[in-house]
Amino acid sequence: MTSDALLRAGDLVAIGRHRTVISQEFAESLEPGDQVLALSHNGQIRRLPKAVVELVDEAVSSASRAFALLSDVSDEAINEFFGLAAEALQDEARFSKVLQANQRDEESARARGRSVTRLVLSENMRRDMIAALLMWRDASMSRDSVTSRTEHVGWSVEQRVAPLGVLGFVFEGRPNVFADATGVLKGGNAVVFRIGSDALGTANAMMDVIIRPSLIEAGLPIDAVVLLNSPEHAAGWSLFSDSRLGLAVARGSGTAVSELGSIAQQSGVPVSLHGTGGAWMIVGEDASLDRLETSVLHSLDRKVCNTLNVVAVIRDLAPVHVPIVLKAAEMAASARGTRPRVHAIQGAEEFMPTDVNIAVRRSEGEMSEQQVTVASVESLGTEYEWEENPEFAIVLVEDINEAVELFNMYSPQFIVSMISENDMEQERVWSLTNAPFFGDGFTRWVDGQFSLLRPELGLSNWENGRLFGRSGILSGDSAFTVRLRVHQTDEKLHR
Repeated sequence: MTSDALLRAGDLVAIGRHRTVISQEFAESLEPGDQVLALSHNGQIRRLPKAVVELVDEAVSSASRAFALLSDVSDEAINEFFGLAAEALQDEARFSKVLQANQRDEESARARGRSVTRLVLSENMRRDMIAALLMWRDASMSRDSVTSRTEHVGWSVEQRVAPLGVLGFVFEGRPNVFADATGVLKGGNAVVFRIGSDALGTANAMMDVIIRPSLIEAGLPIDAVVLLNSPEHAAGWSLFSDSRLGLAVARGSGTAVSELGSIAQQSGVPVSLHGTGGAWMIVGEDASLDRLETSVLHSLDRKVCNTLNVVAVIRDLAPVHVPIVLKAAEMAASARGTRPRVHAIQGAEEFMPTDVNIAVRRSEGEMSEQQVTVASVESLGTEYEWEENPEFAIVLVEDINEAVELFNMYSPQFIVSMISENDMEQERVWSLTNAPFFGDGFTRWVDGQFSLLRPELGLSNWENGRLFGRSGILSGDSAFTVRLRVHQTDEKLHR
């Protein structure tokens, strides 16, 4: 609704199954032309400023026009765009402008006490972006490809992949999302996206110096890729409520992503959500000790969604397995110049070292804490958002059946790794865990570019249920619809 439909403080509003009282603060914040978005899943309301609504409307309209034009753009031109963008990133003069913008973003974030772990545009990040763009350039085109053909007497039916339309993204504040966002062009789609406000300056520089010039030179419509130049969260809310989107993708985790997904769903927009992160590792009776050590070590190298979060160890083997887990964690922390922080659950504290005070760096700041804490089994649902100190939980279980039960009950149903040389143990955990990603080693393989050679648009867990007809890795060429095309050789064909 628009704010012209006057809302006053104290008004009682019915929102789905909820009843919400309009606060004085919210009523006074409304200005002429604003819109009010009611969230049916929790009964809350959000203000959409008029300027933001107009910005998003124009962005989606422009991208919709560009999508129509893309159908007349050759595959070669689309591939050329990715090559040109990669060349632009390799050009020192052009990249220096992006780097300067990123340094300003970093300084601003630090001054506001914000985490800059994912914000800093490092040389490694630059190389990864270039590699991703070249990967898209060389990948096979997916649009109009034939997925199946059914032969009849006198006629045939083909199922063909077709572009989905305009895709909407809300990315966390990381500069390297451009290789992910522009990947939708490979399938003939257009994209409108919002990036976290911390990286907005970097994003604008990327658009001005890298993306738009490459679109123009390749002969693609310039609005095939649109950045919402707004730091306001309302830009994401407004984008995901636009029913013209073919798909809405929210990257990140926590309540913000859940809220964006609910907005899209109530607006009739298909959605791909990241949800809560954090990987689990189950140590079997027949675990290789060397594999256990290296798997833990390489699963704690940095904090991202696929980082190790919980290790389940069989109680009878804890004297053997827990010290190896702790040794690997210490090695991972030492590489960062820190100490690990471990949460002991269901008696795991018995096998922990003497508590030591350490300076723990998490995303919300630095504090002095104990190295080991005793936690409740309910805390297994917590994703540890650490900055420098690898942080995870160790839980003792009677057997792998209990480990599976705890995973299905408390985890975000995301990633499980089964460390065992026993095929029966592997198959049992594979069959019983409700997880889209399963492995037998380190957890950080869950990444589109690393595992499938496709820059990912987003990872989805099963926190909100299993996904229909696709894996948990969404890539640029996997956002499509299917058209049916008939070729009739028998002109007298009838029913």
